[in-house]
Amino acid sequence: MTYGDDGDTGARERSGMRVAVAGGTGLVGRYVVEELAAAGHKPVVLARSRGVDLVTSAGLDAAMEGVEAVVDVSNVTTTNARKAIAFFDSVGHNLLDAGERAGVGHHVVLSIVGIDRVGLGYYQGKLRQEDVVRSGRTPWTVLRATQFHEFAEQTLDRVPKPLAVVPRMRTQPVAAREVAQHLVRLVPTPAQGMAPELAGPRVEQVVDMVGRLLRARHQHRLLLPVKMPGAAGAAMAGDGLLPVGPGARGSQTFEAWLARHGVQGG
Repeated sequence: MTYGDDGDTGARERSGMRVAVAGGTGLVGRYVVEELAAAGHKPVVLARSRGVDLVTSAGLDAAMEGVEAVVDVSNVTTTNARKAIAFFDSVGHNLLDAGERAGVGHHVVLSIVGIDRVGLGYYQGKLRQEDVVRSGRTPWTVLRATQFHEFAEQTLDRVPKPLAVVPRMRTQPVAAREVAQHLVRLVPTPAQGMAPELAGPRVEQVVDMVGRLLRARHQHRLLLPVKMPGAAGAAMAGDGLLPVGPGARGSQTFEAWLARHGVQGG
């Protein structure tokens, strides 16, 4: 795979690009749309609520007309490997095929740090997504980021009260908005293939994060730390989901995020 030159990067940054955001109504997607607009680009949201089905490709070609770059932050809520693989395979191929027809010059994908070291079902789907992008003809960049600060909230809200069952897991959480900002900065630049990993400023234990979130919300729930079984559980509890080597680091700590967002949803 060869990557395009950057001779017209400055011109594209000045004039703004038409950028499709797959999953543009989700947690990171909303921030990507905001940051694209703030940078002078023209975001196009690809989501069912906007008449585009990424799995079947219904409405996709019409939405992609005139698009110069794609940011894929699409997501599916499942821990089942088969479902995750099927989703990311279909969406990845559909986006790449529609992008080729539209003349897209850069395909940017958000992935997750450590998915090749922790064998969870959802992560197998993300690995398939990366493989699909690698096999395409469009110049591509994959940004692996660590879990977001919101991961503690998502973990807590999955479990019905009065329990709070939380996996023992080390991560270096990063602000979702900072991930979006990084993705947007990648859009007008030459494709990198696998970009340096993005992480937050500090290593955290998810059990501790959830405990602090409960206190911030003034909620009384029985916190039950659980180590996941097998090699995946050992990797999660160890360094399997931490970044390897140098890369960009976000500035917002979990404590700072908690002070601003922790009481929401309490």
